[in-house]
Amino acid sequence: MRTLKPLYVSSIVALALASCGTPKMISTPIENVDQQPLKITPLAENDLKRWSHLDLVKDTVPGMSVDKAYAELLKGKKSTTVIVGIVDSGVDIRHEDLQGQIWTNPKEIANNGKDDDNNGYIDDVHGWNFLGDSNNEQLEKTRIVAKGPGTPDYDKAKAELDADIADVMQTKQQIDMIVGADKAIKDYLKKDNFTLEDVKAMQTEDPTLSQYKAMFTQILSNTSKEDFDKRIKGGVDYVYDQLNYNLNVDFNGRKVVGDNPEDINDTKYGNNNVIGPNPEDAKHGTHVAGIVAQVRGNGKGGDGVAKDVKIMAVRAVPNGDEYDKDIALGIRYAVDNGAKVINGSFGKYFSPHKEWVQDALKYAASKDVLVIFAAGNDSKDLDVENKYPSDSYNGAPEISNNVLIVGALNVEYGAKMVAPFSNYGKKNVDVFAPGMKIYATTPNQSYEYLQGTSMASPNVAGVAALIRSYYPNLTAAQVKQIIMESGITLKNDVKLGEDQHKANFSEASKTGKIVNAYNAIIMAEQMSK
Repeated sequence: MRTLKPLYVSSIVALALASCGTPKMISTPIENVDQQPLKITPLAENDLKRWSHLDLVKDTVPGMSVDKAYAELLKGKKSTTVIVGIVDSGVDIRHEDLQGQIWTNPKEIANNGKDDDNNGYIDDVHGWNFLGDSNNEQLEKTRIVAKGPGTPDYDKAKAELDADIADVMQTKQQIDMIVGADKAIKDYLKKDNFTLEDVKAMQTEDPTLSQYKAMFTQILSNTSKEDFDKRIKGGVDYVYDQLNYNLNVDFNGRKVVGDNPEDINDTKYGNNNVIGPNPEDAKHGTHVAGIVAQVRGNGKGGDGVAKDVKIMAVRAVPNGDEYDKDIALGIRYAVDNGAKVINGSFGKYFSPHKEWVQDALKYAASKDVLVIFAAGNDSKDLDVENKYPSDSYNGAPEISNNVLIVGALNVEYGAKMVAPFSNYGKKNVDVFAPGMKIYATTPNQSYEYLQGTSMASPNVAGVAALIRSYYPNLTAAQVKQIIMESGITLKNDVKLGEDQHKANFSEASKTGKIVNAYNAIIMAEQMSK
């Protein structure tokens, strides 16, 4: 953690939002953090697990001041339950830290094989699974190329697909070499779980084995063998998934679903298994759900941002790119069944039927539902390249006033504050929120640190749900305004993009702000009067 000197902390002054005697908003730091002497201090494990809830002034990390809001502003206040739709890869609704936090359809009788509430979905007790038993999928660019020349965006998709395949093949060669080196050392030492000391003690004149020894001396000097094994398995899985599914023009992951993904009116598909066919494949959605809603203060895992919420699970995001049809219908499902906040931690750069999703966003706006999307993890400037879904493309006006696009923050406050993978954009990203090293629920009663704008988005969805829970009279548009205007404006120079160029944080998003729950609650209190 980068800790500011006391002199710098004292320079953070308060701007009064309300009358004398009420809590005050945190203001912009007066000076650029890069011009201040900083010291690097690691966060204690318990603090790291909840850093996104910590306070910039008190804890010197770019958290959202969630704990401060609960302690100083919300104690003793009454709340109403808010339904949050999680449109994602599935949610492990059996998780210990989500018990009592899962939405149950009050009009549906479980497992009777009937559509009791006549909403078009049979036995949708906790949500709906638009993917059925499907999990692996192509990327959208792969689907476009598979349709052949003449398909809109074919040339662009083909060029990108060819480049992606070449890149993955290069990665595969590197991983194969490392896996081979690992096997060779295991065979030499006659043990699977070797240590740095074991490697250093190797005596060999074989030039290849000597090269492997040097390689693993370097690797194990910086990480444990257990961590290495986990990472290399992830690399192997990534390459396998890319070559066999995501980038494979001959793969058809949709066949098992049984619908026509090109027909928005073909809606009778999917099932009510919101976890999905394999609980492990629901890791992403379960983690996202936990960020919003895992039980606060129970000593298990982390704490959710919002306390009085119910998670509605909408499974629509496969291992690959989502279909526009599933997202459009998933948003409409969540809206029609009572969600007031929807989180979408997904995205892509080709969208053949983006109008279906835009119509769904307009429908959500008409029903007073706020939708939060992740900005994406490709270090791209979204003012230059469109990412889908969004509420604005090619500089056009926003289609509705109920969508927020969220970039990701690192735990370090200073020049490295923007997560290096995070997309950004002065026009097309609204705010930033914590997205690195976020600790939350994962399937089968486990917890993990994950990172991505996928984690930043539900942090903001949690703040939105918090506001709507305590101030239910506020509209989706007002909650969006509060989140954007009440954040902390920073003047830091930060590193952005794939080239990590230096830019002022104000250039990273429309607001130049990081989301702050404490300020948001104060502003909501004022606006609700």
